[in-house]
Amino acid sequence: MYCIELAIKLSPMPLIVQRKEHGDAKRIYSEVVDSIKKGNQRLLELTCEKVEDKRITVLVSEISAVQIYEKTSSSSSKRPGFSLQD
Repeated sequence: MYCIELAIKLSPMPLIVQRKEHGDAKRIYSEVVDSIKKGNQRLLELTCEKVEDKRITVLVSEISAVQIYEKTSSSSSKRPGFSLQD
């Protein structure tokens, strides 16, 4: 399972949607990045494959970061994001 995580300005909790296939997750990630770059799209709606009928709509101008990572059941896996610890 792959997670696409959006960090929203002034919000401590990220918004996360999931995709089963890496290609689908990369497509969503690229869509979010393109929306931020272009800035002409006001709202972005995303759906989640894991939780049926889960939908989020976010103001593109409020997205401060986006990341993609693989969600694994292993507890020894690295945390998503960037850190100084391995």
